[in-house]
Amino acid sequence: MISPDASRARGSGVSASGPTPSLWLHILLRCVAGTGAALIVAAAVAFMLHGSGAAASAAFGYAVVALFFGVSLLIGHFVGRSNPSGALGIFVVTYAIKVVGFAAVLFFVGAPQWLDRTWFFGSAVGAVVLWQIIEVAVFARARHQLYHDDDGAPLSGQRAVDGHA
Repeated sequence: MISPDASRARGSGVSASGPTPSLWLHILLRCVAGTGAALIVAAAVAFMLHGSGAAASAAFGYAVVALFFGVSLLIGHFVGRSNPSGALGIFVVTYAIKVVGFAAVLFFVGAPQWLDRTWFFGSAVGAVVLWQIIEVAVFARARHQLYHDDDGAPLSGQRAVDGHA
């Protein structure tokens, strides 16, 4: 008697999957796509209700958020390749530099004349919330390799020749 599971296991060609390749870049692309779609809707609504200045303000609010978070994910992508365990430390340092840098730029440059503060603020807050939701969801679904695969090591649950685990 053959069970349905046995027939699938014989020739299915399915192999065990490894860690998610290029995790930080994958997260960045998903976040940009998701928040970018929301930006298009927000900018269209802003344009219909208050004109081109409001639409540009919504786009500018999104751009500031995407740049702020995108820089971290790009740095994580490049640093994570050579030093995966050091990526979190780099995130912390990068975050501190970005907060000071963005604050200095916004303080010294000031707000442009065309900026609609309500649309800018609403778009930026919406982009932050949506970006974080997407980032956490994508990260939670990613596969993380915790241990280095050794070709000679038995797999989990596999018994040695003498019957002991």
